[in-house]
Amino acid sequence: MFHGFERKSIRTSGTEINLVTGGHGPGLLLLHGYPQTHAIWHKVAPKLAEHFTVVAADLRGYGDSGKPPTDQRHTPYSKREMARDQAEVMSALGIERFSVVGHDRGARVGHRLARDYRERVERLAVLDICPTLDMYETTDMAFASAYYHWFFLIQPADYPERMIGADPDFYLSKKLKYLADESAITDEAMAEYLRCFRDPATIHASCEDYRAAAGIDLDHDRQDRDAPLDIPVLALWGEKGIIGKLYRPLEVWQDYTTGPVTGGAVPSGHYIPEEVPERLLAELSAFLEG
Repeated sequence: MFHGFERKSIRTSGTEINLVTGGHGPGLLLLHGYPQTHAIWHKVAPKLAEHFTVVAADLRGYGDSGKPPTDQRHTPYSKREMARDQAEVMSALGIERFSVVGHDRGARVGHRLARDYRERVERLAVLDICPTLDMYETTDMAFASAYYHWFFLIQPADYPERMIGADPDFYLSKKLKYLADESAITDEAMAEYLRCFRDPATIHASCEDYRAAAGIDLDHDRQDRDAPLDIPVLALWGEKGIIGKLYRPLEVWQDYTTGPVTGGAVPSGHYIPEEVPERLLAELSAFLEG
């Protein structure tokens, strides 16, 4: 995977971030979701690198990135700290202005990155999410049933950690089978996800990510409620997934930016970069070069 890309490990003020980078042109940061790693981008990154300087990074707590100790408020796993990592990574690579494409958790980090580093993020693409604040503040039975893991993973340590850790391969395989097309995840990518997720530190850190989202992240989001972004946002979601059934994503995202919001449903489940890479490339080409 990522033929021709360079692998790097960059020390930030809070941890160490593992990434691959390649290509030439404007900066483009790709951020993965749960329970994956930067490997989710392997089908689209080479094509994007023909026009952009692509950086595909592991979020703190995931993949081969660092997993710093936590605290009672789960501050080290707040989206603010995770976004700070990525801003510092891009600075270390000499890229001061860039666009962000995030899937799942990575889209939530991308949203916070665009808020906290407004002068640096030019465009934001979010894949298969609505904003965390909206999702928690409108929770109902349909949401809680579909997103049960949001409420399981936030339970106090080390309850979910022990249950997941008893058979991490089974848990991760079941999570990834939310795909509309299970064959979309290649054997090589699956092996990478399993390798990383078998680490108890990854299981714990990923739970901390969700615990932060249910607490300190909501505090930060509420503080920003009256300060919308002013950049273009592309929102895509899988028509076979959940987001489009529970929300009107374009309308929701329009409340978060004064810039234009475009996008729509694509013929996939949750894992858009692996299920419909060609469609994603077409959408990103129009959005990023527009």
